[in-house]
Amino acid sequence: MLDWVPVADRIDLLADPVAKAVQETGADLRVAEIDPALSDTAAFCERYGVAPEDSANCVIVAGKRGGEVRYAAVLVLAEDRADVNGVVRRHLDVRKVSFAPQAEAVELTGMEYGGITPIGLPAAWPVLVDENVTRRDFIVIGSGVRRSKLALSGKALVAATGAEVLSLAM
Repeated sequence: MLDWVPVADRIDLLADPVAKAVQETGADLRVAEIDPALSDTAAFCERYGVAPEDSANCVIVAGKRGGEVRYAAVLVLAEDRADVNGVVRRHLDVRKVSFAPQAEAVELTGMEYGGITPIGLPAAWPVLVDENVTRRDFIVIGSGVRRSKLALSGKALVAATGAEVLSLAM
């Protein structure tokens, strides 16, 4: 059972860049502490009884254009796959896009792998959110660390991140 509390009550459960972003935006979020060994989506959903359609995955992608590396966060429901090589590649205007290497994603975000979230990412990075995520009144996302999860509505997620809403799911 998850014990969701206002994020202001447990800011210690967030990665530093996430905590800073939450405090700056005043986003209405809830946080719950979890077993870090169960942070991966499938294990988390099974153990804590969260439906995959109420959970979203955030991945960091990178593409190059003219020698410049372009990063973005891509968020889709846990039950969906993102069209990285189609919609995301065209949106970033790059020839090829791939998932950012784990060490690179961790270093650039200041977050733990398996807990990366769209809140608190570098300001220059676009946050691309699938339209299905925005339709959810309750969505669980990472907190920047593996030992907790955040919950908010899809619309609040877009507001907190300045996300671009696209049709990303395949």
